[in-house]
Amino acid sequence: MKIVGVAACTVGIAHTYIAQEKLENAGKKAGHQIHIETQGTIGTENELTAEQIAEADIVILAADVKISGQERFEGKRTIQVPTEIAVKSPNKLIEKTEEVANKNQ
Repeated sequence: MKIVGVAACTVGIAHTYIAQEKLENAGKKAGHQIHIETQGTIGTENELTAEQIAEADIVILAADVKISGQERFEGKRTIQVPTEIAVKSPNKLIEKTEEVANKNQ
């Protein structure tokens, strides 16, 4: 499965990058292709391409603030959670992502 997402916390420092790392590790461990963009105090990093978004089966928005460019994901299956969920339970979040992505296929 191909997963894309965005991580963004209120301060834009620690939780943003921890969420990205945990999600990418959990997704790869489960055998998925995963790319997580970060939106933090130093701006957007690992910006998702239009191609990555188009090919994605599902989008994870792990954010505590409004995401810049959220309209890019219109029409895609999306899971939105606080960064705390991505940090504390990344494997469970990936499992939930699989369930949502596989619904109505």
